[in-house]
Amino acid sequence: MKGVMRFGKKGKLSPRYIGPYRIVQRVGSVAYELELPQELAAVHPVFHISMLKKCIGDPSLILPTESVKIKDNLSYEEVPVQILDRQVRRLRTKDVASVKVLWRNQLVEEATWEAEEDMKKRYPHLFESGGNAD
Repeated sequence: MKGVMRFGKKGKLSPRYIGPYRIVQRVGSVAYELELPQELAAVHPVFHISMLKKCIGDPSLILPTESVKIKDNLSYEEVPVQILDRQVRRLRTKDVASVKVLWRNQLVEEATWEAEEDMKKRYPHLFESGGNAD
């Protein structure tokens, strides 16, 4: 099931899949009703097929709902795990530092570049311990 999460200063949107969930029934020609766990009771159980992804069966591709704390507004906070890289770009007369951040429950390929200054304000522990949040 595809969800939407928000993180960072700019409120970037990034699709993520959680699940798998059992299909209860087909609703019309392009929708399915899913059997959702109790913690997702606020979510309507009928989804358009474009919001669903076939379960491949590889456990490493499945994000368990227990590890995601879903808020009342159906969003969740991404937690940074590690700083993978750093770069400084020159914009006219100003140098702008960025860090490549690995987020919890994400693959290395999905790491994002964030402004170093913002990350230091929000997550200073990542810079104190050599880049690891653990």
